[in-house]
Amino acid sequence: MRTQILFTGLLVLQSACALYAQQDIKESEVKRIVSTLASDEMRGRKTFTPDIQRASAFIEREFAKAGLQPLPGTKSYRQEFAIYKLEPSSISLQVNGSPATANNVLLRSAASHIGWTAADSRVAIEQIGPDDVFFDAIRKNMQATRNTLVWIDAKHATAFEQLRGYFNNSARETLDSSKSVVFVLKRPADSIINNWNLLVEQNIEQSPLNNVVGILPGKSKKGEYVVFSGHYDHLGILPANEAKDSIANGADDDASGTTAVIALAKHFHDLHNNERTLVFVAFTAEEIGGYGSHYFSRQLNADSVVAMFNIEMIGKEAKFGVNSAFITGYERSDFGTILQKNLEGSVFKFYPDPYPEQNLFYRSDNATLARLGVPAHTISTDQIDSDKLYHSVSDEVKSLDITNITNTIKAIALSATGIVSGKDTPTRIDKTKVN
Repeated sequence: MRTQILFTGLLVLQSACALYAQQDIKESEVKRIVSTLASDEMRGRKTFTPDIQRASAFIEREFAKAGLQPLPGTKSYRQEFAIYKLEPSSISLQVNGSPATANNVLLRSAASHIGWTAADSRVAIEQIGPDDVFFDAIRKNMQATRNTLVWIDAKHATAFEQLRGYFNNSARETLDSSKSVVFVLKRPADSIINNWNLLVEQNIEQSPLNNVVGILPGKSKKGEYVVFSGHYDHLGILPANEAKDSIANGADDDASGTTAVIALAKHFHDLHNNERTLVFVAFTAEEIGGYGSHYFSRQLNADSVVAMFNIEMIGKEAKFGVNSAFITGYERSDFGTILQKNLEGSVFKFYPDPYPEQNLFYRSDNATLARLGVPAHTISTDQIDSDKLYHSVSDEVKSLDITNITNTIKAIALSATGIVSGKDTPTRIDKTKVN
């Protein structure tokens, strides 16, 4: 593979930070960290399993090696909390008198039992048609205020599969069984649905989870926080492919982002010039609803969070080519403009999100803090519209471009200097415009 040079003007750059970023963020370290997180030994880092605990322990050791401190008032990097694990034990659906596969049903409910029929007036019926923007429609229906069954046109079968990981082994922070939302992918033959009935039984148990959080206290602006984050959970074990591989290693999603968080922690610790307090967090439970970031957001004053760099899937070249990445919600604050200003003199460029139809701004942990007004954005390089490895057992380390990951981390390190030093402060996101 041809080596890509991130900063062509390195010798003429006056910034010592830029020089240091080149020297201390090394491909060998990036490869070591991402290879460990995405190894078969981690078994896909699924929430609620011992496997994700192994990943947590590894990240904790890396935070300790980086010289991070636990959050004030705590003795470890584990930010522990509990949520309810919801797992359907049986799903039975009949449409027009014939049984439909349970794989065509996705459930968002805290009810232990659901028994609905077409004649049930308590259940609202919604449709996601062939021309609807899929993730827009999903997000809208998730906000339903009553029991709702949503029929999804068969055209959206691929997007429906992408959504499955978010719904499998669902969870809740509290148990409110007053409303359930059920999404059903229609069969091609189900153009007209005359009758249907649905029966669901669900197991519910409370289970412990934890984020991994470490900080570098600031100097002159200690009470202002800059967050660097990624999620360390993934999907665990999936149906085996033809090669009999069943482990969803989640190398790009999001071992690559978690690797960036660890590398940035080491970088800024050694640089030792942060005026603001830097918070490094590996979130759990992103894949099943963002519960790690939800809990995290309630443990600090959002008004004191100056910016959030959420890093998600930086393992492959972006659609704009080498030395580039995109920022979700670019237009919602001047965060991206500030980052690009700090990259002046380099060849790296941040672009606005090129996939607005994918609703990526709402599909990662940044959205939780953005709803509180924080300039919280996700940085990514994934070509999500054509990524055939996404949420599959083929998302492995061998599919990654380690140089791309390393150069993106270096660009984030350099672009963050103004915010870390207190020189730059991004405009707040208008939380009234975040759903």
